[in-house]
Amino acid sequence: MIYVTNAISVNEPGEPTLTRADVWAGLELKANNALPFVPAMTQCEVLERRGDLEFDREIEFRGQRFIERITLEPEQRVTFTRLEGEVLGTIANEIEESPSGELSLRFSFALVLKGVVPGSADEATYAEGMKGDYLKAVEATLAAIRKVAKGETVGV
Repeated sequence: MIYVTNAISVNEPGEPTLTRADVWAGLELKANNALPFVPAMTQCEVLERRGDLEFDREIEFRGQRFIERITLEPEQRVTFTRLEGEVLGTIANEIEESPSGELSLRFSFALVLKGVVPGSADEATYAEGMKGDYLKAVEATLAAIRKVAKGETVGV
């Protein structure tokens, strides 16, 4: 299993100050259409809504097709559970707040590669690529949320 977690500060000097509500609005947009937020993703389509807080989507990420179930926990966390594809597991995007009120955005994933021996060189190579992609996704997500906060449009 590949497990990675990383948090980055939401508010940076010289950028608009984002609230928890701003970050949440961006995460909701990302859940529904991740293309403006995730550079390595080339397709994202909602397949079925299971209510206001859960839906399934099909994505293409790093050239691989996946079906994911998205679960929204308003103003806290979005969980992406891989239902189909060569890499299964969960990905979480979580808004965290320090005791002093500083916000951070944590991306975590716990993934298993089908047909790959846990702890193998193949798994390690895949994990390194994933770490880079997810760090880019965190940065791109915050950049897109900042654009929205400035009144700009994001979309593909």
